[in-house]
Amino acid sequence: MAHPKRKISKTRRDKRRTHIKLKPTAFYIDPQSGEATPYHRVCVQSGYYRGQQVMEGKEEA
Repeated sequence: MAHPKRKISKTRRDKRRTHIKLKPTAFYIDPQSGEATPYHRVCVQSGYYRGQQVMEGKEEA
């Protein structure tokens, strides 16, 4: 098994890992209910997706 000849410093290791991080989740405000909803998901409160009602929402049931 291969072994490094010299110890990799913490700085050098961390430079390599700079792109490994969490990204904040994007939300949009649903115009019908005013709820913050993730993109590409049906709003549970209103039942709307991209301006069309696709299911009954919690408010209507």
